[in-house]
Amino acid sequence: MNHLIQILIPLFDNEGRRFEQSQFEGLRAHLIAHFGGLTAFVQSPALGLWKDAESGTTTRDDMILIEVMTAHFDRAWWSGYRAELERIFRQDEILVRAIACERI
Repeated sequence: MNHLIQILIPLFDNEGRRFEQSQFEGLRAHLIAHFGGLTAFVQSPALGLWKDAESGTTTRDDMILIEVMTAHFDRAWWSGYRAELERIFRQDEILVRAIACERI
């Protein structure tokens, strides 16, 4: 069974500063080297909205979606890589999701 891994990466940090292009290029280069390719949805950023539990205010994120497919899902590797992305992009949490899928 293959897995489609989706990573949602914000375009801006928590202070509203846009991340450097080199940070996105490093992410892409790493995933291409590790998985042999990727799909990046970068032209129309996804809009993420959520309610802050403490303040009750709605927070907004503009994000890009990056996908890779893999025949072997290594949960420990992805958990460590998610933590690395959280450090690089200065986020409390980066959403990484794995979806079992079948190639047709």
